[in-house]
Amino acid sequence: MAPRNILIVMADQLTPFAVGAYGSKAAITPNLDKLAADGIRYDAAYTNSPLCTPGRYAFMTGQLGSRTGGYDNAAYLPSTVPTFAHYLRLMGYRTMLSGKMHFVGADQLHGFEERLTTDVYPADFGWVPDWTKPEERIDLWYHNMSSVVQAGPCAISNQLTYDDEVGGEALRAIYDHARGHDERPFCLVTSFIHPHDPYAARQRYWDLYEDVEIPLPSVPRPRAEDNDPHSLRLEKAIALDAVDIGEEDILRARRAYLANVTYVDEWLGRLRATLEECGLAEDTAVLFLSDHGDMLGERGLWYKMSFYEWSSRVPMILALPGGPKGQVVETPVSQVDVLPTLLRLGEEAGQGKAPEPIDPLAGCDLLTRAEGGSGQPPVIVEYLGEGTGEPMLMIREGSWKFTCCPGDPEQLFDLSTDPLEQTNLAAAPAQATRVNAFRAKAAAHWDPAAVKAAVLDSQHRRRVLSGALRIGKYHGWDWQPGRDATEQYQRSHMDLTTFDVDSRWPRPAAFNPRWK
Repeated sequence: MAPRNILIVMADQLTPFAVGAYGSKAAITPNLDKLAADGIRYDAAYTNSPLCTPGRYAFMTGQLGSRTGGYDNAAYLPSTVPTFAHYLRLMGYRTMLSGKMHFVGADQLHGFEERLTTDVYPADFGWVPDWTKPEERIDLWYHNMSSVVQAGPCAISNQLTYDDEVGGEALRAIYDHARGHDERPFCLVTSFIHPHDPYAARQRYWDLYEDVEIPLPSVPRPRAEDNDPHSLRLEKAIALDAVDIGEEDILRARRAYLANVTYVDEWLGRLRATLEECGLAEDTAVLFLSDHGDMLGERGLWYKMSFYEWSSRVPMILALPGGPKGQVVETPVSQVDVLPTLLRLGEEAGQGKAPEPIDPLAGCDLLTRAEGGSGQPPVIVEYLGEGTGEPMLMIREGSWKFTCCPGDPEQLFDLSTDPLEQTNLAAAPAQATRVNAFRAKAAAHWDPAAVKAAVLDSQHRRRVLSGALRIGKYHGWDWQPGRDATEQYQRSHMDLTTFDVDSRWPRPAAFNPRWK
């Protein structure tokens, strides 16, 4: 029988090209490498949108952002859209979230029974892009190059404070489950903000890379006349030319980024060690992934928002006790494949038949992908956030990658022969049939004009509401973790002996005093 419990560990802005198991010679990632050796590594895993909130909504719902309204980092996910947390609860799971999920709106649970921390990002409509002014930067919250210029070691940061709490609460949740009396299996999502910029790392992780040879970007920044329109838009969005960036800046930022990858890797190791310590390892599936990647200076770009591989690819590793070990799957997969995977795991663990999905799912379960079943849908990636004014679409099928956006030249890359995406074959006569087939798939997926109209309407509504809610007294939607201190530790209304026994794992020997 399949493992009953599920641990999902999510990183933020982690490109697979900064993980040892995916071929990085610089990355120090022993726990991720071990997880890959213990399970299935998906070599061509993608975000469904290279931006935090849209990618996470796809991960949670098994649907693409154009279907749910998950357009950008201030996108509201309706409470009527089911997530895997809803479905798993229907199957008898205890569902818990520790860390970031970037939910926007009053519903900060979206099916989770317990949320152990607040989020690191705002839950309101303050970060809405404006497609009516695509050339304007919003300095209040758009990325800029300060993360690169100021990269280096630090003792503490906002994000380290947050992730220390995220990891600690997740460890506590595992201990509490082991020593508690809830017989249900659990699904615990532990979601870290690292290695997301700013590239500021604790000294001890920074020091690990003192003698490590960190490579410069493989593809330098193209000349403007040789670059694609979206990359030029992203250069403006991140204010690339507002500062001068040299090789030392790039290497310092990459070193800090890798140091933060090692920090997340260490948390993965601690979480797995705690499962082992509590006797839960052999009954827990572990899935590791990220919401999107990071360009890290490739093609001169930083952060995400791009369909190029460093931004749109993510690590995805699934380890099942008693399952395949060291398997590498080259079939492209994506975040929308997670929900059907979890439902299958629940069924195989004896939790009953999975609920019939309310909405059609866009993905296919990861085990079927690994088994090479026929008729699997291609990977679809959308981008509807800042840095564009038109809907952008990417389709990955086999080794081929096609991108299109109204007003932009199409792109077609054969990643088997051109992994650095330097030769656009969209206009090659020999690829005309292939391009026409991709165009047909894109047309079947969406009507760009209708999607643009929906995005513009949503942006307008949210900007107006955000302005209204800032007049007078402000009431935020940010999650407030609740704790009842009267039931924590030792209190006078408790039976001290019973409480001490219940708080230990493994349980101590029975206490049978003669006076009883």
